[in-house]
Amino acid sequence: MSALVPTRTLGPGGPEVPVFALGSWNSWDRMTPEGAVALVRRAAEVGAAFFDVAYYNMGPHAENARTDILFGEAVRTAGLRREDYLLCGKLWLWEYPAQSFADQMDVSLERIGVESADLVVVGDYFGEVDVQRIVTDVAAEIGKGRFASWGVNNWAIGDVWAALDFADAEGLTPPTFAQLKYGLVRRTMAEGSYYGELFDSGRLALQASDVFEGGILAGRLTPSRKIGADVGGIREAIVAAYPEVERIAASVDATPTQLGLAFALSHPATANVLFGVSRLAQLEDNLGALALLDRVGAEAIRAQTADLWLDRTINPDGTWTP
Repeated sequence: MSALVPTRTLGPGGPEVPVFALGSWNSWDRMTPEGAVALVRRAAEVGAAFFDVAYYNMGPHAENARTDILFGEAVRTAGLRREDYLLCGKLWLWEYPAQSFADQMDVSLERIGVESADLVVVGDYFGEVDVQRIVTDVAAEIGKGRFASWGVNNWAIGDVWAALDFADAEGLTPPTFAQLKYGLVRRTMAEGSYYGELFDSGRLALQASDVFEGGILAGRLTPSRKIGADVGGIREAIVAAYPEVERIAASVDATPTQLGLAFALSHPATANVLFGVSRLAQLEDNLGALALLDRVGAEAIRAQTADLWLDRTINPDGTWTP
């Protein structure tokens, strides 16, 4: 595919980013060094050099993974300069503030081998958090030049509003995007009342993640690796829905992965879609989603996949609404 990946703005005041972003969880550590270098180079060639890279060492992700280190090695071997790609880091809240944002950034940047990121995602927590402290500490890292913008990952909607209001009141940098589970089968968080108002008003952009449900919606119905949480306990229903995903994809001359990506991009608030690939062929296939979206159109894709929405009655905490 010779055409460059288009860009969209990652929320008000956020950066211009390619609509595709490559994740690091269970990706770079599943490739050969040569395969990782080839993937990095190809992503840069097509304009998709946006890499979400985290150090997985806290909470349920205390895995001692080396995926971030391997990414840094691949980028350097591929010959990419720091200005040739966008780097999105992650700040975890599970052990915060005992593990400060400053300490987390020190470790993460050193492991990757860079001096700064472009943006970060702050996310994943259980229970209550000190939103004002989070916004203030994020602003301190921005002031140091560690990154320029930030987003939230799976925050309770009340905390998002609190962060926006506090940042506005104090003249601090607000979050500009939300990284949420969003795709053919999980839509409620983004399209329901939780984040819908913020997306509709343009206060936040959407970064869609976990689009393929850990590979299930790409045809790997029994994933062998660790995958994301099954909010609401609908994974069996998702596996059962895969034949319908295949059928719809075939009807529009596309692969299931292309259909899933095109759907995620069809949401007006979607700035980009975060996915993991461990082979160059997967990236090439994913690029075909752009042609599918152009050929079929967002409205038609949403109409044909409307019945795949499986979490209509699930609340963000995993409980069901009657």
